Amino acid sequence: MNARTRVAPSPTGAPHLGTAYIALFNLCFAKQHGGDFVLRIEDTDRDRVHQRYEKQLLESFHWLGLTWDEGPDRGGDYAPYRQSERYALYRQYAEQLLEKEHAFYCFASAEELAHMRCEQLARGETPRYDGRGLSLSKAEIQRRLCAHEPYVLRLKVPEDGTAIMHDQLRGRIEIEWSQVDMQVLLKSDGSPTYHLANVVDDHLMCITDVIRGEEWINSTPKHLLLYDYLGWQPPKYWHLPLLRHPDKSKLSKRRAPTGILYYRDVGYMPAALLNYLGRMGWSMPDEREKFTLSEMIEHFDMTRISLGGPIFDSAKLNWLNGVWLRELDDATLLADYKKWLDQRNILPAVATPLRTGINKLSDIPEKILFLYQGDIALVADDFTTSHERSLEIVQFAYWHLERCHEWNAENIFATLQTLATAMQLGLNDFFSAIFVAVSGKRDALEITVSMAALGQEVSLSRLRTAVLVLGGGSKKKSRALEKKYHQLIGDSLTS
Repeated sequence: MNARTRVAPSPTGAPHLGTAYIALFNLCFAKQHGGDFVLRIEDTDRDRVHQRYEKQLLESFHWLGLTWDEGPDRGGDYAPYRQSERYALYRQYAEQLLEKEHAFYCFASAEELAHMRCEQLARGETPRYDGRGLSLSKAEIQRRLCAHEPYVLRLKVPEDGTAIMHDQLRGRIEIEWSQVDMQVLLKSDGSPTYHLANVVDDHLMCITDVIRGEEWINSTPKHLLLYDYLGWQPPKYWHLPLLRHPDKSKLSKRRAPTGILYYRDVGYMPAALLNYLGRMGWSMPDEREKFTLSEMIEHFDMTRISLGGPIFDSAKLNWLNGVWLRELDDATLLADYKKWLDQRNILPAVATPLRTGINKLSDIPEKILFLYQGDIALVADDFTTSHERSLEIVQFAYWHLERCHEWNAENIFATLQTLATAMQLGLNDFFSAIFVAVSGKRDALEITVSMAALGQEVSLSRLRTAVLVLGGGSKKKSRALEKKYHQLIGDSLTS
């Protein structure tokens, strides 16, 4: 059988560079082995999934030039490709596991489980489910079911011994079963967890090779156990190293732009970004730095992957993007620039507020320059309020706006107005810090209209930069601000 790989993102936030990185390696592996690459949407987290993020995911993959053979927008022999449309399948296999006593009912409440974990921590133990559901008699289980008590289904895990697995990149890996939790398989609302849905879908979609990030290594014993319990042949597992910042910390949106669409909106070439992601822990046989996707597929070899954490360095990306740009002929460069301007569609969005304060057409470029810049130069003294107060406003605004699902001027204003009220600040004082953070100026075009035109990823990136400029970059400071933010929002929501 030809290779079949997949990428299975969850649309719970803006499409992440890490998702594109994993997708790229899955695509190259499948095509190099004459197989198929599948896009599957893992949308079982009902509280966090939003249709807008699935749309952005498809949009960002298409922009990058990543294509798939089967998926929610293309169909295929193993449809449907959204997990929310496959619930009956998961229930079927969960009941099969239950019947064979490989899964069990757990009626413990959230409060009981929290108390259990507190006691374990007090004893110096690693918090994990203690197996209390396994001690229930069949009569007790039946009584609780008849009483319609809420329950989850959990995976039965061996009490002793060692889980042994083989990773195609890392070799033999051993994990004590005592370190593997009795994972929830079906939630109380009947929806599956990632672990059950992932295994069922990979099997039914005939996935031969699971290529994913190394953060899933510790979950692999649960997945292999499910394959064993269900009598299925597991795929081969390849766990790629995670993308990291130059200081070796995990790539995080709290520290740098990680949204794919940010790089589109500030003017990177999709081929250059894909090229750079291809260099994350992998190299061409001749070590060349610039290569196309088709060249990567032609020469792709998983054995050339380095397990040292690949560094995502924006300066290196800028250099590589510059190489791509400088190699364009004049006509293509101008055409790409015009396409980028048209795609941004900023001028129509700000035409109304732009009329204020201009006396001649030549005044316009200065007014709108900040809308076309990727980064803006900021210093702490640009802010009119104290650095500490400005930091709170900007950081809290960042966290508040992260949850704004409909990105338009009206929603942005309403979201920020709610925050200003919670902070007991007048709108002038509050928005003065936002003006500076987003535009680099103390007075600019109507700021919520400007943020809508900039887009969520670029706006959040500007706020994140301002947080760093104002001294909020340390873990200690971030934790203190986060605690204060949650206290503030909790108080404001209950008052």
